[in-house]
Amino acid sequence: MSYRTEATRVGISFGSALAIAISWSIHHSILWAIIHGFFSWLYVIYFAITR
Repeated sequence: MSYRTEATRVGISFGSALAIAISWSIHHSILWAIIHGFFSWLYVIYFAITR
């Protein structure tokens, strides 16, 4: 596996984990955490802009 592929996978995983953590801290809902984890970096960027 190349470095670029591994870095992309880690970035996506980190983005999902970050989105889930932010979502859980705000909503305390597993459903919202799953939805925000699916959108990962989009939700993290949205949260950063709106907060």
